[in-house]
Amino acid sequence: MLNGLKVEEVAELMPNDLKELAQLLVEVVADGASIGFLPPVTQEEAIQYWTNVLSPDVILWVARLNGMIVGSIQLHLCTRQNGNHRAEIAKLMVHPQARRKGMGRILMQFAEEKAKSENRRLLVLDTRAGDPSNALYRSCGYVEAGRIPHYARSADGDLHETVFYYKQI
Repeated sequence: MLNGLKVEEVAELMPNDLKELAQLLVEVVADGASIGFLPPVTQEEAIQYWTNVLSPDVILWVARLNGMIVGSIQLHLCTRQNGNHRAEIAKLMVHPQARRKGMGRILMQFAEEKAKSENRRLLVLDTRAGDPSNALYRSCGYVEAGRIPHYARSADGDLHETVFYYKQI
């Protein structure tokens, strides 16, 4: 485990956490992350996103390295009657300078353990084809379920294929 790393579940966003999460979002999108935003994301747009993210069916974790937020992940619990056995992994973010150190895997483990404690037996997620995250998800035991071409637009206007994964836990 990374020295100085602390992962915590967030039930309420404090002003400083909101500012740090907004900066994280701005930086990961600027670095090319495909998480639903196109660059450039302004600090105001990022704050607006984080202000509205928490709800009873969204669980958020942050990873702090030496006290600073350098990563986050969300678990979206399905609330439909026919889907209360599943959840979605969403918005896995690791600061560009903190990548390739195992933080994404650690965040995934926290989300998976919480899913188990919430009696969720199926996890799903999606990511842009070709992104490094594909290797992480496969190494965590996720199985490719399919691909959709032209699913997500990039900053240059090109449309990219998205890969959908699942994992039974």
